[in-house]
Amino acid sequence: MSDLAATVAYLKDRQDILDCIVRECRARDRQDVEQIASCWWEDGVDEHGAVVTFAPDYPERANAGHRWGFQATSHNITNHLCEIDGDTANCESYVVGGLFWKDSSHTSIAFGRYLDRLEKRDGEWRILVRRCTIEMTADADPNWVFSDAVKGFLKHQWSREDPSYERPITWKPKEEGLRW
Repeated sequence: MSDLAATVAYLKDRQDILDCIVRECRARDRQDVEQIASCWWEDGVDEHGAVVTFAPDYPERANAGHRWGFQATSHNITNHLCEIDGDTANCESYVVGGLFWKDSSHTSIAFGRYLDRLEKRDGEWRILVRRCTIEMTADADPNWVFSDAVKGFLKHQWSREDPSYERPITWKPKEEGLRW
């Protein structure tokens, strides 16, 4: 029975860690300062290339960086490796980031990894250190989003007005909500 309890505790920690990393990505895609901050310990640090930001400043700085050049972003976690040692976890999460430029001229896709150290404090996992890599990039023609094939799809919002915040999630007539 103790083996089962240890396995369940390990699996819960793994899921909580992955949930934190994914929640942080979602929060940046919604420009949700409060939710971004909730994924970081106050003494955390983020390294995005030459830019190093300490956790208290990170949510606003990350959002400003996205608003500077883009009208939408999409951070997607794919492969995820996680090594847990007590209340510390070292993770490598592959990320595919879609960046839709403000002028609608193109979409850039960045492929990289988050190298994260998370800590569990008072039963909660949060990011303490993040280092980012960029492995490759690609540019794409964004015109498909303006085509009839996409017309009527819900469009993102960089706010809590985004439909993903609605609870319960319900169907709405096509006249409601921000759409393409």
